[in-house]
Amino acid sequence: MLKVSQRGQDMPVSPFRKLAPYAEAARQQGKIVYPLNIGQPDIETPAAAMAAMRTADVRVLGYSHGAGTESYRHKLAAYYQRANLPVKFEDIIVTTGGSEAILFALLTCLNPGDEIIIPEPFYGTYTAFAIAAGVTIVPVTARIEDGFALPPLADFERVITPRTRAVLICNPSNPTGYVYSRAELESILGLCQVHQLYLLSDEAYREFCYDAPYVSALQLPGAGPYVVVLDTISKRYSACGARIGALVTLNKEVYTAAFRFAQMRVSPPGLGMLLAEAAADLPESYFDESKAEYLARRDLTVARLQAMPGVVCPRPGGAFYVLAHLPVDDSETFGQWLLESFSYENQTLMLSPANGFYHTPGLGRQEVRIAYVLNRTDLAAALTCLEHALRGYPGRTMPQSAAALEIAAPLPV
Repeated sequence: MLKVSQRGQDMPVSPFRKLAPYAEAARQQGKIVYPLNIGQPDIETPAAAMAAMRTADVRVLGYSHGAGTESYRHKLAAYYQRANLPVKFEDIIVTTGGSEAILFALLTCLNPGDEIIIPEPFYGTYTAFAIAAGVTIVPVTARIEDGFALPPLADFERVITPRTRAVLICNPSNPTGYVYSRAELESILGLCQVHQLYLLSDEAYREFCYDAPYVSALQLPGAGPYVVVLDTISKRYSACGARIGALVTLNKEVYTAAFRFAQMRVSPPGLGMLLAEAAADLPESYFDESKAEYLARRDLTVARLQAMPGVVCPRPGGAFYVLAHLPVDDSETFGQWLLESFSYENQTLMLSPANGFYHTPGLGRQEVRIAYVLNRTDLAAALTCLEHALRGYPGRTMPQSAAALEIAAPLPV
């Protein structure tokens, strides 16, 4: 009897796309659905980058070097150097999005059956990459009460075994928006040095830190042998569809092995690298406008959520996500109800249930990730829908008397 592989059976549904069929059905009914479920920015991709791709004099779109074109790697190295990362073009492997960088890092640094420690909640797709690589995720739980700060080192020490090979962090964090401080990064690197573990650092949101300067794990003293940076232009330049990422490491053994995986898929996307190379030429001031816009969206989102009865929402320091606790029985049930049974002025919204961002069963059941990637007018409208929905949801967990009082109060628009 034909049967798909065990890894195929174990592969999870995307945590930020699992409600998409319900959203499609809602739109077919004529509802406006605000997509706060996925990190797809509505900020325009830089015009200069788009023009470089459109006007390129390319007669044959051929393979590039397996690590990416040398011209792009030189410009990307210059970008990292401006950000105070000690990177040369020979330290960079251009990948098909940040996703491929993550997969290459797992395939390079860990064997099947090895363990990787990841603070949870974490980017849900890490689970899929771990399954593909035959790697076991060992979670260490960050708490919403602490704003999702790095858990105590003792929690990491407690789960280290002879099979532990690496620690994976996302900084700033997807899904929480938490930004690790230099002290936190130094402590986790110190742990890796003591136990001889790799530190895989997903830095996709580097440009979007709002309350403190960004620190890369690769900037820390002694980072060279241990740190592998995973990167992408998807969020930096609002170019998700270009599918251009990077694996960056000063460890030559890691680089050589990862390059063999890169050769296996021949080369990264040629047109995407043309766009990325032009984007890398943009001045530092390019980020001023997009960063200010995301900051304004963060402040709007957090202020509105914190004003909703029963909602707990830490203020994220970076990226463009919040992870909030809602007064609902089950966030996935609530998310489906929003799309199937609720509308306010013929509008509703799509969220990401947070259970898909936790590895420990049962966690995140009352939490959601909200991506504040829409313009502020639409974002405010979506949050107004959420406020109305929380008051009318049959599975709300607020005390009935308090809920009744809130329903009687007028809602801001």
